[in-house]
Amino acid sequence: MADAFCSDCKRQTEVVFDHSAGDTVCSECGLVLESHSIDETSEWRTFANESGDNDPVRVGGPTNPLLTDGGLSTVIAKPNGTSGEFLSSSLGRWQNRGSNPDRGLILAFKTIATMSDRLGLVATIKDRANEIFKKVEDQKSSRGRNQDALLAACLYIACRQEDKPRTVKEICSVANGASKKEIGRAKEYIVKQLGLEKGQSVEMGAIHAADFMRRFCSNVGMNNQAVKAAQESVQKSEEFDIRRSPISIAAAVIFIITQLSEEKKPLRDISLATGVAEGTIRNSFKDLYPHISKIIPSWYAKEDDIRGLSSL
Repeated sequence: MADAFCSDCKRQTEVVFDHSAGDTVCSECGLVLESHSIDETSEWRTFANESGDNDPVRVGGPTNPLLTDGGLSTVIAKPNGTSGEFLSSSLGRWQNRGSNPDRGLILAFKTIATMSDRLGLVATIKDRANEIFKKVEDQKSSRGRNQDALLAACLYIACRQEDKPRTVKEICSVANGASKKEIGRAKEYIVKQLGLEKGQSVEMGAIHAADFMRRFCSNVGMNNQAVKAAQESVQKSEEFDIRRSPISIAAAVIFIITQLSEEKKPLRDISLATGVAEGTIRNSFKDLYPHISKIIPSWYAKEDDIRGLSSL
């Protein structure tokens, strides 16, 4: 109950809200202070026929501007029980006969959403991937191509453009069987098509080794001090001309930091955590070693310990 001014009682009194009638009533004299008021709070009633379904959400999902009807079309669900089989089959046939131009897009968006969830990506990346696929699909030139590879490539490009890059190997792990080579070809095709549409090259966003550090360090299981040292080291490494991919540099820096810590990690574990081959990590380490004294923070390791890495 709340307090309100009653014109009959001439003072502040406690009022009761009658939800069924929408009336606000004085608790002392019974005067209706306000009638037919609108309750703007969330409606948590459920109108489900199934006894086990207590889901109060019955207003549908948000609109989708990428779909022709905004994603607000009606879908006839299959009812439970034997009595509903005939109704289900009849209505189901009529629904299938109706042409839905967005059926392919809806399935593609669901696939992108599934891949995004498995990689733990934010909604902005998923939405960007949907936009990229919609642009490619509108050009009607992707028929005959591997659909899974196209969707994975859209997600890869979206990650790059949102400054949250993922490796091709990470994308490939959720790509429903599409290989790295197929995803790479699909990426080149999409970039080319979008470039033709805009009349200029597509901005993909630069990749830096620091973009992968926190995730890779978490996969390896490094402590906070080691993670901080790895992040500082990889930023220092950008000052030198090391002709290796950012992913290889990130893996090599993690290898160096773990070898300088008390909890040393074998090269195999780092390779599995980063997706970089052991030989590539060793070669990247050799390229980093001439600058290692300037890359590793002085607070993390002593000069003698750093020199001892030459035997690796």
